[in-house]
Amino acid sequence: MEEAFISQVNKHATARTPFFFLVDFEKAKPRVWTTEEWDAKALLFQVNGNTNAVANTPAKGGEWTTHPLPKTVYAKGYNIVIDHLKKGDSYLTNLTFPTPISGLASLEKLFYQAQAPYKLWLKDELLSYSPECFIKIKGGKIFTYPMKGTVSADLPDAEKQLLGNKKELWEHSTIVDLLRNDLSQYAREVKVNRFRYIDTIEARGKSLLQVSSEIEGKLSPQWREQLGELLWDLLPAGSVSGAPKPKTLSIIKEAELRPRGYYTGVFGYFDGENLDSAVAIRYIEQDGENYFYWSGGGITAYSKLDEEYQELNDKIYVPTGRKH
Repeated sequence: MEEAFISQVNKHATARTPFFFLVDFEKAKPRVWTTEEWDAKALLFQVNGNTNAVANTPAKGGEWTTHPLPKTVYAKGYNIVIDHLKKGDSYLTNLTFPTPISGLASLEKLFYQAQAPYKLWLKDELLSYSPECFIKIKGGKIFTYPMKGTVSADLPDAEKQLLGNKKELWEHSTIVDLLRNDLSQYAREVKVNRFRYIDTIEARGKSLLQVSSEIEGKLSPQWREQLGELLWDLLPAGSVSGAPKPKTLSIIKEAELRPRGYYTGVFGYFDGENLDSAVAIRYIEQDGENYFYWSGGGITAYSKLDEEYQELNDKIYVPTGRKH
């Protein structure tokens, strides 16, 4: 699968042939579609301004009932992560779980209803309406925008609390450092352009503050010829795994209930010249008649069980708008 994916991506990118791609967190089921191969009845995507979706008036499809994951179940995985953190096996581990939801009318309708820069719908499989860029390549430069730190905007002095929180600062700084190193595998002059800026996301009648940073590097003029290797080697995304990455991935496998699949994988679009892509978060999995909303957050030595469990549940929402 690895060789086939890399070969396809390199072939299409070198030929300047537009394509859409999707890679799962475990890197076991990578997929590539050219414009002739995707069927809008089975695959819909929006990658910022690029989409194969026909203009559609949003129809209500995003109301559901959440059946929260028992805190005891979350605590079991959380304690496994904390034990490894205490041993020094990881500095930051992203812990995630699927939460059952019911009463959802249609993932396809929700694709049109949700407001997000990156969206993906696969018939009978999944929906992601992601706010987080994985990598963006434009004009010979590569950019990434790690997103770490979320809080309700309704809290008193919410922005001050978020930016002043020691745990959130440590978590964000760790991921920024990790992604600087990741980009340095293929880019030179890697630098942080913006550190910890805030977006406001409107979600199900409430506002959330989300912290991101911008990292930039310069690529060689031949970057399209090795785009497959570049994508593969940067995966999985550091912001949804942790650091150091190899050991942290084994901790995730031990602590979580089951493989993530395409949740926290990446999807993106190459337009023939440049590439834009997203981390597949804000994610609903369909399994027959059953639906699961995946969510989670980064665990560090400064984490508290109740706060992390609350963040897991706070991230179960449909975004209705986005402010900067």
